[in-house]
Amino acid sequence: MRRTARWFAACAALAVIVTGVVAPAGPADAESNGGVRVMPLGDSITEGTQVPGGYRIGLWQRLANGRYTTDFVGSQYNGPGSLGDHDHEGHPGWRIDQIDANIVGWLNSYQPHTLLLHIGTNDILQNYNVSTAPNRLSTLIDRITSTAPAAEVFVAQLTPLANSGQEAAVRTFNAAVPGIVQAKANAGRHVHLVDMHSAVPTADLIDGIHPTATGYDRMAAAWYAALQAVPGSIGVPGGTGGTATQVVGVQSGRCLDVPGGSTTNGTQVQLYDCWGGAMQRWTYTAGRQLQVYGSKCLDAAGTANGTRVVIWDCTGGANQQWNLNANGTISGAQSGRCLDAANWGTANGTKITLWDCHGGANQQWSLRN
Repeated sequence: MRRTARWFAACAALAVIVTGVVAPAGPADAESNGGVRVMPLGDSITEGTQVPGGYRIGLWQRLANGRYTTDFVGSQYNGPGSLGDHDHEGHPGWRIDQIDANIVGWLNSYQPHTLLLHIGTNDILQNYNVSTAPNRLSTLIDRITSTAPAAEVFVAQLTPLANSGQEAAVRTFNAAVPGIVQAKANAGRHVHLVDMHSAVPTADLIDGIHPTATGYDRMAAAWYAALQAVPGSIGVPGGTGGTATQVVGVQSGRCLDVPGGSTTNGTQVQLYDCWGGAMQRWTYTAGRQLQVYGSKCLDAAGTANGTRVVIWDCTGGANQQWNLNANGTISGAQSGRCLDAANWGTANGTKITLWDCHGGANQQWSLRN
């Protein structure tokens, strides 16, 4: 929602062609629910030409049904009542370079944690330096990740086009995208590939360019699956990504605990019988922090095996960012190592450290309300 981080296919209606201008503002009153800020970013496919709201309708419904609290953000606003949040950054007719010319301002204004990028269709439809479009996409991604380095950026391969010549250009463009995304990921950026081309068959194009309602829903399903595969990109089910939960060791059945309810920086966390006290209530934030007491964060004092895991004043640093992984492990963004109950301990008072991730039961955790 508006306030006054794989592939996203940005579709291009041959409507108004705008060169390097600032996007018009949406309505004065923005929708916001305090959830994880998600920016749908692109062209008319993001806006929902032919089907106002486009993929955002099905994505919103899936997020709501999954009990994720998300806040769509952007300067634009459209869609039906069934779309719970109408804010977005989809601009009909826009190319990659036009999004690039405005992205820094949007990022600074709306501060999204997650971006859904689907752009490049208009470069092809307008025959605008098509051979160098992948380079422009790479530059745009760099601009996003340098401005918002903690953001999760999902990059979609373009949806198909019915015209055979244009579809050939789409396929050439799409073939370059995985390498671009992988290079960013290898450099430590939070960039993810989404195969949107195979998600939408040409039979689901209403005008040869834009999806039908069914096609947009297929896009929504692809986005949702991609988001679920990246822990923290949409928070945790049952809250805003800001709902306090207990972090329970699978092997021990005991909770991640701050000894004695201490608030002192540097206090090493431990396992302890779960009883629901404030020292056992952790909030996984949109910034991937595990917060306790509202102001202290789970913190790794280093990156080596055996590093003590402690609480510290929240700084937003990489040593305080944690990934909730599909196998139940929790890994440090800075170290790549996992929260580990030392020496496979299960008793009260067992200290928590960093250790190479191996997926053992002493490194597996569950979130419990």
